[in-house]
Amino acid sequence: MDKLRFDGRVAIVTGAGAGLGKAYALLFAERGASVVVNDLGGSRSGDGSSSKAADSVVTEIRSKGGKAVPNYDSVVDGDKLVQTALENFGRIDIVVNNAGILRDKSFARISESDWNLVHDVHLKGAFKVTQAAWPHFRKQNYGRVIVTSSNSGLYGNFGQANYSAAKLGLVGLCNTMAIEGRKNNINCNVIVPTAASRLTEDILPPDFFAELKPELIAPVVVWLCHENCDENGSIIESAAGWATKCHLVRGTGAILRHKITDTVAPENVRDVWNQLTDMSRATRLDSIEEASATLLGVLDEIKSGPEETLNEANGVFSYNNRDSIIYAIGVGANVKEESDLQYLYESHENFSTLPTYAVLPSLMATMSSSLITEAIPGKEFDLSQVLHGEQYLELHKALPTEAKLTTKICISDVLDKGKNAVIVVDGKTYDESGDLIITSQICTFVLSAGGFGGKRVSSVMIPILDEPKRSPDSTVTEKTSVNQAAVYRLSGDLNPLHIDPSFALAAGYQKPILHGLATLGMSVRHILKQFADNDSKLFKSLKVRFSKPVVPGQTLCTSMWREGNRIHFKTSVSETNDTVLSGAYMELHEVRLSAKPHVVLCSGKVEELPSDAVFHGMKERIESNPSLLKSINGVFVYHITKSGKVTSTWTADLKIGKIYRGEPEKGIKADTTLTIDDSDMIDLALGKLNPQMAFMKGKLKIKGNIMLAQKLKALNTESKL
Repeated sequence: MDKLRFDGRVAIVTGAGAGLGKAYALLFAERGASVVVNDLGGSRSGDGSSSKAADSVVTEIRSKGGKAVPNYDSVVDGDKLVQTALENFGRIDIVVNNAGILRDKSFARISESDWNLVHDVHLKGAFKVTQAAWPHFRKQNYGRVIVTSSNSGLYGNFGQANYSAAKLGLVGLCNTMAIEGRKNNINCNVIVPTAASRLTEDILPPDFFAELKPELIAPVVVWLCHENCDENGSIIESAAGWATKCHLVRGTGAILRHKITDTVAPENVRDVWNQLTDMSRATRLDSIEEASATLLGVLDEIKSGPEETLNEANGVFSYNNRDSIIYAIGVGANVKEESDLQYLYESHENFSTLPTYAVLPSLMATMSSSLITEAIPGKEFDLSQVLHGEQYLELHKALPTEAKLTTKICISDVLDKGKNAVIVVDGKTYDESGDLIITSQICTFVLSAGGFGGKRVSSVMIPILDEPKRSPDSTVTEKTSVNQAAVYRLSGDLNPLHIDPSFALAAGYQKPILHGLATLGMSVRHILKQFADNDSKLFKSLKVRFSKPVVPGQTLCTSMWREGNRIHFKTSVSETNDTVLSGAYMELHEVRLSAKPHVVLCSGKVEELPSDAVFHGMKERIESNPSLLKSINGVFVYHITKSGKVTSTWTADLKIGKIYRGEPEKGIKADTTLTIDDSDMIDLALGKLNPQMAFMKGKLKIKGNIMLAQKLKALNTESKL
């Protein structure tokens, strides 16, 4: 392997008296560069000064045959650092802005001097040193610049408002220097290091600190400064012998007005907020010009007016208590389930309408209009070719048990998928007072209607989301009735595909199939029972793709994954293992866990794991020593995995001394969530695996209060959990 050399190159490294800066300086010198070792010699907070730090590094470099000179100036006097390089070596090629201090205080307590000093050293210092070197870089048509940011800058950190603001400011500075320097072969990049240094020595756990050697990051910085490296304007994160590239990304967004003469009201923003904040199809923009071009495209779309202004229809949808009950029966509500009575009995104290009934106003308006059949110029098709492809539904307030609703629907997009076509219908439904109550989007799949030369991708279609790559948190099965479709169609979807055998056969099915919306309604019932205490008022929104049909009489298996207030779900047919609902998720206003066991596998059994013994051991120690609760005082959720999938979940409520299988009980919120493999959990309990090293190596994943997790070692002095 050819060694990268820096013979004839001159580098300035600021803050090079110790830690990362020292590691950079030593490696540059080892590879032939002449190095200006800058260090003011102050404390971590920026107080005092000394020549010892810089002198020590220079001495070490020279003792190994390298070339180096010290510089003791503050980085805000950047011209003095560059002058040192010119006077001693006659040129300057590389500037590594590494100097830094900390003055951590909560945002409310930061003084102006704390703010200014941190910004002077980190942000202004990088600006002054690099600006002093810039004319020399331009003259020789070559330069390499590194600025040092931090995860605190990229993500924020408590007590570091001054530091994080300066660190993110350096990212913006680098972006502009990379643009302006490009024509003169001046590259500028950001390094985001996590390393053992005087800034982190009493912040990070000792074992973690020991693994974060500066020498493991130095090669990344040195490569970025080599003449063969073309990287420019990038954010590179590195720690412990690992590195990656970071990007700022932007979602696809949402249009807030549909005509150039329209104004934008807060309600317009509210109505598209989920689409506006969705990042599932986020992309990176490479330049401000690209960002501006995107906005110009949006403006052109607004000026030309949306397609729906020419493709609109209105509908009135009225229903009463009886209709609401028939719908509930159509999606499987059963008097054997006590909590289902609220959907089946009009005199029940909590009588309510299932939230998925809200799909019907837009669906009925669509089916009663000619919008779909006229949406594709030159194409004719019948109902046997039309399938419900995807559905989005959002409730802005709970559905009444009887109402007269007005719905406005429009064709918002038509996609050419080659052989087939997709028609996107947006709907907004209002109650009698004029308030928006429902937003929906129906994506209709039309067989053999493609090939008309249209676009393939939509900017308005609300995306589906893949479920997490782990075992489901809960799975519920329910056998459909052979009469399920016959009952469900009484709610208004009279497509003969669901009842007429000859029509179904003509459409390519051996038997009539169940309405996809009936399958959806049953799955939503399962989710409400498991995660919302069967309270329909907690429903907020959902998105689903209808992947395959269900034959009435088959068994549905709804698998669910909780991610905060979002419940991802996938529904399959137990008899065939075919996935029938995919990419699906439901948003809740809040989660209320069912009192029933949360993990219910399709077989009805919960898999026993060797690590279960660890939790039984925890129970015994808590029972024999209740005083442990005072020293821990937290709620912990363990996700135990096998082959990368969550197989078991345990809750350790160490506020009241209760340890049990499953997610936290109703009203209990986890302070810390830990995810670990079954065998690693055993090793952790036996003391064979150090928890800090497990965390560093990714074997132990922790969310929430990480510091609280360290108190778990009190449960077992041998396991150090």
